[in-house]
Amino acid sequence: MCQLLGMNANTPTDVMFSFTGLATRADEHKDGFGIAFFEGRGLRHFVDHHSARVSPLAELVKRYPIKSDNVIAHIRKATQGRVALENTHPFQRELWGRYWVFAHNGNLVDFHPQLHAAFKPVGDTDSERAFCWLMQELAKAHCAVPTTDELSRTLAELTPRLNRHGTFNMLLSNGEALWAHGSTKLHYLLRQHPFGQAQLADEDLSMDFAQHTTQQDRVAVIATEPLTSNEDWVAFQPGELKVFVGGALQSG
Repeated sequence: MCQLLGMNANTPTDVMFSFTGLATRADEHKDGFGIAFFEGRGLRHFVDHHSARVSPLAELVKRYPIKSDNVIAHIRKATQGRVALENTHPFQRELWGRYWVFAHNGNLVDFHPQLHAAFKPVGDTDSERAFCWLMQELAKAHCAVPTTDELSRTLAELTPRLNRHGTFNMLLSNGEALWAHGSTKLHYLLRQHPFGQAQLADEDLSMDFAQHTTQQDRVAVIATEPLTSNEDWVAFQPGELKVFVGGALQSG
């Protein structure tokens, strides 16, 4: 399966440290990587069907401090769909005049929903089908642009229907909030004042966040497996949906 990384913050923040930890795990998850950074209503979206261990794009992300308040990243270990650029997460679509970004870890069996023309998969993964279905159902459920709370309630109704088909761990964002659903394995961490030093679990690299933050900063990090060895990560309960806004846990 794949691994996920999400970041939600109350002020634009880079993810070089966390992404370095994620990319270290790409020896096993070698079938592509991708990352998307929201900047206001805009989006920087990078994907490569090569491993994050060897991709020049991954090296760029590790070294270029792109600042964002919502980030979704993914390293792929293919279960459905060939290794190809169109099958590389995260995927993006437009709905209600905003970009939406989605990444999935898991395997959905016998999931072939009817999809209309507005939301059709380009590749052949179960993950992109699930994303298109979620976008379609959100569009059907709301005749006007919904609030974050309204979206959370609708997603809480939809995600159990995907769970019935197998493993569905996902990250989803519209640039205003970050939704995370844990079917089997997902963890989150909240960083805020007083900030301390963090040590990557898979790499001999640490960072003292106190040197790079203010007392007002808040950052939520979501990952399949804890990325650091000395911080208090919290495991999702099976079937749990959480939404993060402004670097804080909104509900869950």
